[in-house]
Amino acid sequence: MVQSPAVLNDKAVQILQGAMQEFLQNGYAGTSMDKVAATAGVSKPTVYNYFKDKEGLFRALIQYVAQARCEQVMGDGNLEGRPEVVIRRLITNAIESELHDLDYQNFVRLVAGESGRFPQLAQAFVEYLTKPAADQLTDYLKGCPELDLPDPEATARVVLGATVFFIMTQSVMHGEHIMPMEPKRLVDSLVNLVTRSQAA
Repeated sequence: MVQSPAVLNDKAVQILQGAMQEFLQNGYAGTSMDKVAATAGVSKPTVYNYFKDKEGLFRALIQYVAQARCEQVMGDGNLEGRPEVVIRRLITNAIESELHDLDYQNFVRLVAGESGRFPQLAQAFVEYLTKPAADQLTDYLKGCPELDLPDPEATARVVLGATVFFIMTQSVMHGEHIMPMEPKRLVDSLVNLVTRSQAA
């Protein structure tokens, strides 16, 4: 298993960064280990020393990107504070970090596009990004009895699902002019949805 972004050595990161350029430019099928090595500025044997094959390299890249994104949105995973503040911060972080990151949007398109032929690669994205975020938010909501949520896990998935839907339709699928909405409206509505029992 590839190491987390925090402990990857410089050479591995260099290879992954070169791989990102190649996969985004040429797609999965059009990328070779030779091209990755050339773009990363390392030898082909060096690439194979770190990654068994192209599929292993792509999976490692998914893990690297997903974990970095999860850390960016969720922080150190220690969610503390009032629900209305924590939930607002998480949704805002996700939207702001992803709406303006073109490489990340293109990477999501690439993973989705390859998911039919390589479902295990798409599953890696869920494993390293979606599940950790959902688990962390679920644990936080379970620790907020004042919210009186009948199903914290389902509520966490509603919050994350609505956020992902917004990002997908606005940017990844180029729908911002078809379904325009200010991010603040979504954030306010989701915070109200989760915390309204406090105001009752």
